Amino acid sequence: MQQSSHTTSLSIRSFQFCSNNSVTFTNMKLPTLSVLYLIHLTSLLLILAESTQPPFSCDISDPRTKSYPFCKTTLPITQRVQDLVSRLTLDEKISQLVNSASSIPRLGIPAYQWWSEALHGVAYSLRVTQGIRFNGTIQSATSFPQVILTAASFDAHLWYRIAQAVGIEARAIYNAGQAMGMTFWAPNINIYRDPRWGRGQETPGEDPLVSGKYAVSFVRGIQGDSFEGGKLGQHLQASACCKHFTAYDLDNWKGVKRYVFNAKVSLQDLADTYQPPFQSCIQQGKASGIMCAYNRVNGVPNCADYNLLSKTARGQWGFNGYITSDCDAVAIIHEDQGYAKLPEDAVADVLKAGMDVNCGTYLKKYTKSAVEKRKLPVSKIDRALHNLFSVRIRLGLFDGNPVKQPYGTIGSDKVCSQEHRNLALEAARNGIVLLKNTDKLLPLSKTKTTSLAVIGPNANSAKTLVGNYAGPPCKPVTPLQGLQSYVKDTRFHQGCNAVNCSSAFIAQSVKIAKGADHVVLVMGLDQTQESEDHDRVDLLLPPKQQNLISRIARVAKNPVILVLLSGGPVDISFAKNDQHIGSILWAGYPGEAGGRALAEIIFGDHNPGGRLPVTWYPQSYVNVPMTDMRMRPEPSSSYPGRTYRFYQGPKVFEFEMGDEVCEKMKYTVKVRVKNHGAMAGKHPMLLFVRQPKMVNGRPVRQLVAFQSVNLNAGERADVEFELRPCEHLSSAKKDGSMVIEEGSYLLSIGDKESEIQVVK
Repeated sequence: MQQSSHTTSLSIRSFQFCSNNSVTFTNMKLPTLSVLYLIHLTSLLLILAESTQPPFSCDISDPRTKSYPFCKTTLPITQRVQDLVSRLTLDEKISQLVNSASSIPRLGIPAYQWWSEALHGVAYSLRVTQGIRFNGTIQSATSFPQVILTAASFDAHLWYRIAQAVGIEARAIYNAGQAMGMTFWAPNINIYRDPRWGRGQETPGEDPLVSGKYAVSFVRGIQGDSFEGGKLGQHLQASACCKHFTAYDLDNWKGVKRYVFNAKVSLQDLADTYQPPFQSCIQQGKASGIMCAYNRVNGVPNCADYNLLSKTARGQWGFNGYITSDCDAVAIIHEDQGYAKLPEDAVADVLKAGMDVNCGTYLKKYTKSAVEKRKLPVSKIDRALHNLFSVRIRLGLFDGNPVKQPYGTIGSDKVCSQEHRNLALEAARNGIVLLKNTDKLLPLSKTKTTSLAVIGPNANSAKTLVGNYAGPPCKPVTPLQGLQSYVKDTRFHQGCNAVNCSSAFIAQSVKIAKGADHVVLVMGLDQTQESEDHDRVDLLLPPKQQNLISRIARVAKNPVILVLLSGGPVDISFAKNDQHIGSILWAGYPGEAGGRALAEIIFGDHNPGGRLPVTWYPQSYVNVPMTDMRMRPEPSSSYPGRTYRFYQGPKVFEFEMGDEVCEKMKYTVKVRVKNHGAMAGKHPMLLFVRQPKMVNGRPVRQLVAFQSVNLNAGERADVEFELRPCEHLSSAKKDGSMVIEEGSYLLSIGDKESEIQVVK
């Protein structure tokens, strides 16, 4: 959600907090008035830093509170909102339609910031108008693994517990007076369709079922619901926002930018790939927020699509919350896409479509003129305000001092608590994936390993651990630090000047590798290679980094251990096939405890059970245009399809590793499993379904259920899955309708298959 290239009146394109709490300005033109602006900004920051009182409305010490129905907690939320909106002038109404909502002093309503981040821990926002600050008594927050690694655990309850911890820390920061909002723009549940996408790291992967279950778990956890759902009530611990709605999975690839990209998507692909996670987020998770995406879908900007926002989300799925634009997404409808002829047309389009708040300033600038030009009725503004103030009331911000309300007792001791830091470690442990382990090289012996060489640009980088959308972590442990706790004689060299390895220090690295019992190479990518607004153009490691790995592997005493930190798939066929590389671990961006988790796995204190939530393709996949949104293969044009469900081509590593009648159609599938290994471990069980032949665009196979099981060495257990044919055996036709076809279906776990028959 970075700010796009649209300038403000001061021509300042972006500004953000740095780790030292200074403010960095980029791409600026500074007229004389900017000096005054900087003085004002500095004063504002000082005021914010000194504040320890959380902002709220309806203070009982204010005599006006007794006369305002919107302050009466005994009245229904709808009635309270109607009273509040009726008291606002047109200018006051418009001031509430942007993420930095202004205060309304005459009614005792403070300013509110809709934009806060909590993708995998409470985080910095990207601009100075952020909702969360780390400049008071709380200066850090627990940094959990980046979402793609957490998804690799295939453990929905773990996902819930992480989100629950994030919600608790968010409320604690608010109670400490270091927040101007409690609406968090997470989770990102777009399908990881293309391995080059820079933001794939933020998602739960390529499978709609996994993404949907992740959305439900995350939303329930952060908002304060139970894991099973249904116990939330009207009070929100914090507000979750599912993004980016919809078919958004391209940022900036070969000059094609997300701001203008027109995603051409079939009704079939919308029905069974792009939309299901959002439907789950809304119907099962009960999310209180949605973000509409920058791009167009079949010619219509998402934020101006009435069928998407009002007819589908609110009408068909029963969404009851607020809808925000991505940042500057309203401006681009006119300025970049040319969909709207005038700024006022863009404003009218989005408010009529059902959007409620604009991240940016476009609605603040042009809504009044849109009303005056009769392009927009005030009723559309009132509708948006009803959704916005309803969420703020559900957060308890119009019930008097929030410290005296539900969640008001959550204190700063809950932030970076030992419990939450242990959970971050557990998440990293259970997400890390063992991709190769020739001759059982891992785990290394604690007693026989007397010296260790740790080499690589990611070996001692705390910044790389946390990925993007991260706040300051509590106590980060790098891979080097984790390994040093096991082997006293640990020698380190960075190997490359940076991840891009424009300068490789081969001689020095080879020297320390030759002198150690074992070598751990900590390589991969970082945010300079894959990030928001930066898609990759290939799937390989930087050439000099790959060469360094091979050179070290050839001279080491024993086969080396390769650890990859990355959010996206990498074609490491060279390492997979190299006999000198004995083990390969993928650790995503494992969060603040990632270094400790890796060390525990390498030395056998934890048995890794993570499975890849995304297919790892060969480099040849870059010949497929990233702009092609089709999921299904088309052999006549050599289009191979996308994701494990449809892709027909070589792989480096595979993804694994309703009506009343439908509600009654539920069956139990029982599977007996045994741990044949020598160690206890927690392993995901993935149940797939497929038809013997691909017909009518059905997936090659489809994940239908998953759960994790803990087993001691040699232990057996019975695992039960629920199979719902209407959901798990249905497929989308070209017109988007869902059908169950007669015939054979094969259920599989690992290499075991069992046939079932569907007869109408």
